[in-house]
Amino acid sequence: MPALNQCTLGEIVNTQILQEIQDKFSDATGLAAVIVDPEGNPITTPSNFTKFCSYIRSHPQGLNRCVQCDDEGGRRNQKPFVYKCHAGLTDLAAPIVVENQYIGAFLAGQVILAHEDNDVKREMLCCTRDLQLEEHLLSEFFDIVEVVPEKRIKAAADLIYIMSNYIVEIGVANLAGKNLVKEVKAKAELETMLRATELKALQSQVNPHFLFNTLNTIARLAMLEGASQTQEVVYALSDLLRNNLRDIEILRTLEQEVTSIKDYLLIQKVRFGDRIQACIDVDLAIMEAKIPPLTLQPLVENAIIHGLEGKVDGGEVRITGRLEGEQIVLIVSDSGSGVSPEDIGNIFREEKRKQIHGQTTGLGIINVHKRIQHYFGNEYGLKMESILGEGTSIYIRLPYCPV
Repeated sequence: MPALNQCTLGEIVNTQILQEIQDKFSDATGLAAVIVDPEGNPITTPSNFTKFCSYIRSHPQGLNRCVQCDDEGGRRNQKPFVYKCHAGLTDLAAPIVVENQYIGAFLAGQVILAHEDNDVKREMLCCTRDLQLEEHLLSEFFDIVEVVPEKRIKAAADLIYIMSNYIVEIGVANLAGKNLVKEVKAKAELETMLRATELKALQSQVNPHFLFNTLNTIARLAMLEGASQTQEVVYALSDLLRNNLRDIEILRTLEQEVTSIKDYLLIQKVRFGDRIQACIDVDLAIMEAKIPPLTLQPLVENAIIHGLEGKVDGGEVRITGRLEGEQIVLIVSDSGSGVSPEDIGNIFREEKRKQIHGQTTGLGIINVHKRIQHYFGNEYGLKMESILGEGTSIYIRLPYCPV
C-alpha cells in the first residue's frame, strides 16, 4: 500500500460515503457541514450552509479567509475543537487522523452560541468591513443564523470525530486488503491470505444503515431531552467502535464480548424503544472463557435487522450461555419472522444470499462459523434452527478455554 502521507483522503475512503454521512449529519442536527483536505479545501459539497456564510464566500477574499480558517481549525489539535471563525460565527472541527497523520477535517457549525456576552453582530460587522459587502445583507443574513447551546456543539464535534475516523479506518483496511490479495496471488498462498482478508472484512461490518440510524437517534435526543442520556449513547457507541477496531485476531474474554453487546443493545434500545426487548443470561462461571472478537455482535445484529425490525410489534432477542461438559454453548435467539430451511442451507453453503436493507443475509453468520472452526476445529461452530413466523435460534459451540 502507498505510504499514508502519499494518499489523499479521497484515495483512502470513498468521498461519496463521506458525503452521505455529512448530509445525514446536517439533516439530523440542522448544522452546516463540509469535509476538507489538509489545506482546508472542500472535498465534499457543503451541506446546509447558511446564507450568511454563502454570502461571505461569494467574495474572493472572504472565500480565502474561510479556507484559511477551516485549515487552522482542523489542524489546531487532534481532538474535536470548537472555535470562532474569522466572521464571528462559532464552528467546530473534527480532525481526521490516521496513524498520526492529519489528512483532513470534518467541519460543521455556522451558528451563534447562546448567552454570548459580546455584541456578536457588531463584532461581525467589524471583522467583515474590509470585504466591502452590503452591510444590510450581512446584517439580515446574520439575524437568521441559529443560536444554539455550547453543549450541543461539543456533543456534535465528539460524535463526528468518532464517525469520520472510524470510516477512514475502514478505508485504510480496504486499501490494505486489496494489496493483500495481490500478494496472495503472487505467492500462491491464496487460502491462508483470504482468511485474513475475511477477518478484516468482518471487522468493518458495522453497516452504514446502523451507523446512520444511530446518528439520527443521538441528534434527536440532543434536541429533545437532557444531555445525560445522549452522553450515555455517545459513550456506548464510542466504546463499541473502539472495541471493534482492536486486533480481531486476538482472542478476548466472553465478558469483554458481552460488554460490547450491551453497548450495541443500549444504542438499539434508544432507537427502537419498547418495540425490541433484549435479555442477556450468561453463566458467570464462563465469563473468563476465550472467544474470537465479533462473535456475538453479527448474530445479534442479524436477529434485530432481519428478524425483528420489520415486525410492527417488534419482539425479543435473547443471548444465553452455559457450560455443557467441556464445551460452552451460547445461544442467540429471537422471536422474529424466521428463516426457511432452504435459506439456512444456502447460508451455510455460502450461496444465493438475499440482499436486505443493503446487507447480505447470512454473511455475518457464515464468517462467525468459519472463524470459530479456524480457531478451534471443525467440531465447533454454529448451528441454526428457525420456524417461519416464530423466530430463530443460533447455537454457538466453543471449547471451554479460560484465560
